[in-house]
Parts: sequence; structure tokens; C-alpha cells
Amino acid sequence: MDEIDKRHHLDDEIFSYQVNNENKVFIFWKGKQVKVLKGKEAQLLLDKITGLDHIGVQLELAKITGNFRRGNER
Repeated sequence: MDEIDKRHHLDDEIFSYQVNNENKVFIFWKGKQVKVLKGKEAQLLLDKITGLDHIGVQLELAKITGNFRRGNER
């Protein structure tokens, strides 16, 4: 995991998510909503993160947002 997150940004839990009663997944970056998933896409994410530690969850949320892969986000 260190080779993926060399700066240890994911330790800070900069990503969070909420699931509503319609099974929509709202993804937040530093408290700002950046993506909404619904249907199969939402279920796939929830299946992926089930059982992961907080770093694994952070990594999956970073991957799903798409624009957070370059390492230059602030």
C-alpha cells in the first residue's frame, strides 16, 4: 500500500461516503460531494469496500472518483 500512497494522504480519511435509503452512494472529498453512484455501480462499490480497512476504503473511493489519481490534489 505504501507504493500507492507514498504521501500517506489516505491516512487522513479525506474521502467519505453515505448511502441513502434508495441505495444511492454519495462520495465526499474533504466534506464536499464529488460523485453520486446508483444502481449496479453503487452496489459494486459497496461490495468492494465491505471488509476493507480504512485505507482500502479510501483507495477505492479515490479510484471511483476518477480525477483523484494523479497525486496533485490539494
